[in-house]
Order: sequence, then structure tokens, then C-alpha cells
Amino acid sequence: MNWLNSMLADGVNGSVSSKRVVTLAAFIVVCVSYIADQFFGYSAKAALFESMMYIVVAGLGFTVTEKFAKKE
Repeated sequence: MNWLNSMLADGVNGSVSSKRVVTLAAFIVVCVSYIADQFFGYSAKAALFESMMYIVVAGLGFTVTEKFAKKE
């Protein structure tokens, strides 16, 4: 469980980052939707799938920019 907390913690003060939690949740939804589509024949609406995918891409982008931002 410690690795999950360290993965979700921000680089500034070590608290859990809401951006990372939302990104992880959206990534899980995208993965479940993809698996349901491939193996169980359930088809999610394309707009819903794409919007969750954009949330994941934006969240990962913001997380990467935290690494290059100046720390006080």
C-alpha cells in the first residue's frame, strides 16, 4: 500500500495529489471499457470513451510538468 501512496503523492510536500487520483480513476475506467468492448461485446459510446481518454492524457501531461517546474 505504501507504493500506491508514493505513486499518488505530489513532489512538493508528499501529500496525495487530486490530479493523480483523478487520472488514475479515468485510466481505470478506460481500461475497463476497453476490456468490456474486446471480450464481452459491450460497446461504450465513443464520446464518453474519448472524453475519459483526454482526461487521462491531460492528467499525465500535468503530472509530467510538475517534475520540471521550479520548486520553492
